[in-house]
Amino acid sequence: MKIALTIYGEAASKANSRKVVTFGERKAIIKGKKALSYERDALRQIPPACRLQVEGPVSVTMRIYYATERPDLDESLILDVLQDRYKGKGDARVLVQRGVYRNDRQVREKHVYHAIDRKNPRTEIVVETMQEQQPGLDLQPPIERVVQKILANTEAPF
Repeated sequence: MKIALTIYGEAASKANSRKVVTFGERKAIIKGKKALSYERDALRQIPPACRLQVEGPVSVTMRIYYATERPDLDESLILDVLQDRYKGKGDARVLVQRGVYRNDRQVREKHVYHAIDRKNPRTEIVVETMQEQQPGLDLQPPIERVVQKILANTEAPF
């Protein structure tokens, strides 16, 4: 299954959009105004047809168009926006908004690209389902297989 969508507006960096707040004597780190604003606007732009609550592992490809070169490439807030939204904790937890996928922990593969479009900052996103990983299979990374194949076909120089 393949889901494609575009979210308009300049993506906020989750890491650089944090602030420290104090609750009595307890301190906490929360999302800053820019991150909360982007999150709110982005959630409204996800089409109902894309809110499929995909289960299992997914691959995500993003091309993030920024208005300037200044922002860091950071897809973490966008991955959060694409997941189911809940209110409450524990047994009182209630689904309030369906996501493209259930949880961003399902993302097993990411392809993230930085681009510039000064007039139209946006994020173009493709989410694709992947096969479940099965225990006992050879999950060796492709580059290691290529290197081993090259080494196996190369004669020793000595």
